[in-house]
Amino acid sequence: MARNPNIESQRRNLNIDSDAYTIAVTYAGAKGISIGAAVSELLRRAELAPQPPSPLLTTNRRGLLVKAKAGRVVTPEMVKELSEDDPD
Repeated sequence: MARNPNIESQRRNLNIDSDAYTIAVTYAGAKGISIGAAVSELLRRAELAPQPPSPLLTTNRRGLLVKAKAGRVVTPEMVKELSEDDPD
């Protein structure tokens, strides 16, 4: 996967789960690249991968994400509120 020349490489700290780290290390070793490059490639691939449709969410005629059958727009605030309620 080619790197985008418009994106500057920068040193960052990143806390990830140990299983995700293992995947990145294994991927990096197999491709002969750094762990940072591996994480970047894997994230870009995940972003480009088609997402399976959710039975709970749909897109309305305007392209907005809405709750299926309810027709209510899902806002970033709603997502944040629900993610903060997650006990994990």
